[in-house]
Order: sequence, then C-alpha cells, then structure tokens
Amino acid sequence: MDTFFVSCERLQDSRLNGKPILVGGSSNRGVVAACSYEARKHGIHSAMPMKLARQLCPEAIVLRGDMSAYTKLSEIVTEIVKESVPIYEKTSIDEFYLDLTGTDHFFGSYKLVSELRERIIKETGLPLSFGLSINKTVSKIATGEAKPNNKIKIEQGREKDFLAPLSVKKIPMVGKKTYHTLCNLGVKQIKTLQEVPVEMLEQVFGKSGRIMWNKANGIDNTPVIQYSERKSMSKERTFETDTIDVKYMKSIIGEMTESLLFQLRTKKKLTSCVTLKIRYSDFTTQTLQKRIPYSSLDHDILPIAKSLFDKVYSKRLLVRLIGVKFSHLVEGGHQINIFEDNAKMISLYQALDKIKTKYGSKSVVRAFTNQTK
Repeated sequence: MDTFFVSCERLQDSRLNGKPILVGGSSNRGVVAACSYEARKHGIHSAMPMKLARQLCPEAIVLRGDMSAYTKLSEIVTEIVKESVPIYEKTSIDEFYLDLTGTDHFFGSYKLVSELRERIIKETGLPLSFGLSINKTVSKIATGEAKPNNKIKIEQGREKDFLAPLSVKKIPMVGKKTYHTLCNLGVKQIKTLQEVPVEMLEQVFGKSGRIMWNKANGIDNTPVIQYSERKSMSKERTFETDTIDVKYMKSIIGEMTESLLFQLRTKKKLTSCVTLKIRYSDFTTQTLQKRIPYSSLDHDILPIAKSLFDKVYSKRLLVRLIGVKFSHLVEGGHQINIFEDNAKMISLYQALDKIKTKYGSKSVVRAFTNQTK
C-alpha cells in the first residue's frame, strides 16, 4: 500500500515574510492556533498559551484567525483530493492521508501526488508538503521532514533507515511524558528505540510499548479510513476578562449562532440539536441541549440558543467561556413552513448569504451581534 500524507501550510504574505507570526486571539488568555516557522524557532508551538508565546517572542506579530477563510480553502482542497484519488482520510482542516494502492500500475503514485500538489498550490495559493511511503506513520513523519513546502518519497524497504537518525519525538504517539521516560532509559534517537527489546518497552509502557516499537521500525498496518462528513459543528469564545454582563454574552451567542447557521446553509446541511456551553471562572462547566425540527434558519434557532443560555446560566457567577454547538447534522435544504415562512423571507436569506459568501461571514450581521467589549 502506498500512503500519502499531505499537510497544507500557512498562506504566504510578502509583507510578513521572515517575521515571527502567531495566529490566535490577541488576548493573553487564549492559545496559539498556529505559528510560523520563524516563531517556532523560539520554542512556540500550537496550543501554547498566548501569554507564554508572547513572552518567548515579544516581537511576534499576532494575527486573528479567520475560520471562514480556512474552511473555504479546506473545502477547495478536499474537492481536489476527492476528484483525484480513490480513497482519502481527512484528519484535520489541512491534513489528509491518501491510499494510492495500485496507482503505480498506471502512472506512478509519486508522479500522481506531485501533480496533485502542484494543482492545489496553483488553485489555493497554499504551500503544501507531503511524504509518500508504504504506511501512515512513515508518511506523516516524512511530511514533517519535508516542511516547509516540499516533498519526500521513502522507498519501500528504506523506512528504518529514514527514521533511524530522527528524534523519538518525531513518532506521532510520543508526547512530553513519554519522551521524558524514554530519555530516562537513554533513548533519544529512533535508531536506539529500534534496538530496544520490545519486551522491555512493554514492561514500561504496556501495550503502547509494542505499538511504539513498531512505529520506530516503520511498521504500521493502520488502514486509510474513507473520509465521512462530520456530524457536528461548534464555536466557543473565551473572554479576555471574566464577565457577568448578560447582554454582552447573549450578543456573543447570537454572533456565534449566526455564523454557524451561515456555515450550515453554505454546506447545505440542517441541524436538529442545539447545545449551549458555559464555563465559569472556577472552570466549572455546564451544558444544556435541545432537540428541534431540522432547520438552518436564524429565526428558528437564534431564540433557542438564547433560551438555553437563560436556563443554563443559573449560578450568576463570572463566566470565562461560552459556546454553541449544532449536532445531528444531515444533508438538505430548509423545508418551507407554509404557515410561518414566506417567499420574501427566504429571498432575504439567499441575498444575505450571497453577500457573506462574496465579502465574508461578518460583512452583514444582525444588530444584536454587532457589539464589542
């Protein structure tokens, strides 16, 4: 089996070339969603608290993420991949595994993915790296080694040689705790891990020890699982300062709900379950959900999201985070209610969505969502 792992990277901007960039909220209470290679040289990585990242690199430029733009680009890449290969697995908004078994009999898997890479770069402007090998683990590690914006092919039978000089941290399942334990055992390079008796690893790590040993030796029989559409979507907002301002929180709920509903309509999906999440300043978290008739229209779901907030916000404590989630998603368009809907209202939604698609999801918003703090 030839497996191809691809990772799309950050958009290029000539004005920012060479400068460390952090993507995330400007608040010190948020986390780093992504960072440039220049920022990573300072020890910064995704999911790091923004406050710590800014301490490590005070000169870094902080940019707010644009999920609507990311989603749109991800959909373009997904469609290109879907058209080009028989089986693919989408593991995140910008990462894919492709099963290219059998393609060498026709035109060569490396040639195929190289042409696919060029097409994605041309149509999206995204730099893209990939690794090609006989399995998922080696392909993923190879992709990491190919970055930024390059490609690597690991010939069959050369997996161990390719992995040997790399740090054990490169193995996907090795986190900080596992790495620390391996270092205590004198294991820092994958070459050393390849030579450790598998029985010893099982004594220390249990079943994970054998899996780790297999990965270090380039052994991974995990199949590429055909991609299926997600069944939920959500948004969350962490406040820069904990708040009890109910009016402000409801405006944020309205903003998030309206944005999610636009995504639903764009993807031609409907939801039948709305969930409201609140996290208080003491990190206590409460959620409440409600099943509803399938819909994707603001006037159906906005009142439900706000009523859930009224019910779940019972402690009257300072709130750190709020979130909205739609689940039980299905394909389909809105079924017009002959008693409540009318042609004028449906036309209005279509016009608004057309504007948002062209100028961005925040180009037109309801008055109650256009509040800042």
